[in-house]
Amino acid sequence: MQHFQNQPLTNFSSPENRQKMLRALEHVSRQLGREYPLIVGGQRVMTERTIRSINPSNKDEVVGFSAKADQSHAEAAMQAALQAYESWSRKSFPERARYLFKAAAIMKTRRDELSAWMCYEGGKTWNEADADTAEAIDFLEFYAREAIRFGEVQPIIEIEGEDNEQHYIPLGVGIVIPPWNFPLAILTGMTSAAVVSGNTVILKPASATPIIAAKFMEVFEAAGIPAGVINYLPGSGAEIGDYLTQHPQTRFVSFTGSRDVGVRIFELASKVQPGQKWIKRVVAEMGGKDAIVVDRETDLEAAAAAIVSSAFGFSGQKCSACSRAILHRDVYDEVTRRIVELTGQLRVGPGTEESSHLGPVVDEGAYHKILGYIETGREEGKLLFGGSTAPGNGYFIQPTVFGDVDPMARIAQEEIFGPVLAVIRANDYGDAIRIANATEYGLTGSVFSRNRDHLEFARQEFHVGNLYFNRKCTGALVGVHPFGGFNMSGTDSKAGGRDYLLLFTQAKAVAEKL
Repeated sequence: MQHFQNQPLTNFSSPENRQKMLRALEHVSRQLGREYPLIVGGQRVMTERTIRSINPSNKDEVVGFSAKADQSHAEAAMQAALQAYESWSRKSFPERARYLFKAAAIMKTRRDELSAWMCYEGGKTWNEADADTAEAIDFLEFYAREAIRFGEVQPIIEIEGEDNEQHYIPLGVGIVIPPWNFPLAILTGMTSAAVVSGNTVILKPASATPIIAAKFMEVFEAAGIPAGVINYLPGSGAEIGDYLTQHPQTRFVSFTGSRDVGVRIFELASKVQPGQKWIKRVVAEMGGKDAIVVDRETDLEAAAAAIVSSAFGFSGQKCSACSRAILHRDVYDEVTRRIVELTGQLRVGPGTEESSHLGPVVDEGAYHKILGYIETGREEGKLLFGGSTAPGNGYFIQPTVFGDVDPMARIAQEEIFGPVLAVIRANDYGDAIRIANATEYGLTGSVFSRNRDHLEFARQEFHVGNLYFNRKCTGALVGVHPFGGFNMSGTDSKAGGRDYLLLFTQAKAVAEKL
């Protein structure tokens, strides 16, 4: 078996690759508006209530209609997952890994199509969508190899007169609640890690992107996954998410999303229900308020470019996005000027159009929330660029930069999840790191400096789960940058790392007297 390697990103400047993407977009456009049923125990169930998924770049265009589950469907999915667990959990790690390898091979053949779906339903630009699909493939191949490693004989100390071993077994039925911002990559990683470990899952996709989740189900069904191992159950978090989180047969909840929802899941899962035989595990990644610190001794051009890329990629809708630029006072004016110049070169437009640098934000709720933060920013800082909507029949917002922001201002403390950057002046390097740490989050961060002592200080004192030096704070690669944060950023799950499958297994030690 070959060693794991990350999927290379597609170069769309190649005429061949560009034409392939255009054909994929055309192919997807002919499939818009279809209905997608629930999948429970392998059975397709269409419901009277549906989730209407629209193209955030064009509010008049319906991407598809997903069935909407209620609590009766949730209970049926639980029973199907429990039944499938009896046989799935007994398969070996290598056997389960082969399903992931097969799914990865299928995703490779459908790569442009899957990316095109994200351009329509998620508003992703070509490059952002392609990176999402590549990461999904990476998760499948990485976790498949990890499963094989977990299935090997584990090192343990032997003593005379006994045969001793330790091996990993699955937990049971889990609830997987992925986000809309990486609707294929994170969904794939969360789900595949759970099932390759021997668990069965109920997948409740984000209501903004249920059609991409349905395409994920097509991939795994084509890979031959047994019925009931993955149950596709779009629906309301309040109606079925809470029900399943509290269900006594739920063994774990794997969640990626907002702080408030993550905290609620943690609270609900912590209460032991009648008939429950275990303490539920919660694996949570809950966002961030990420910062790039710029020292006075560094490449200022590279720093400004990294800030703009990290702040405005996918319209700032990444938990790792740079929403704070913390600049040493000696370089504040120069770096801020360059940030504004680079931001002005960005084009806002539909995700389906090749020339767009920023697409729309995901839906009407996000649109109004972000615009509300921009109004707050006018009171808390100096508007340097943007500050308004952008043209088009979608949820388009200009990339927005505020300068001279107080470190404790709302726009410097609260997760906006949109294209809004707060630029903060630090008195010195130590002050910059203190400002960077002065939020309730701790996900990603970056430091630009040529001073080795300063970098080493940040290595120890900048309290984030993913810290980068002299590069942007987004773009974590599976296997290269195990991803997860501290504090209210979640449980530091380290997705894409060698510890991740431990979260979905339990170790069993067996000793036999000889």
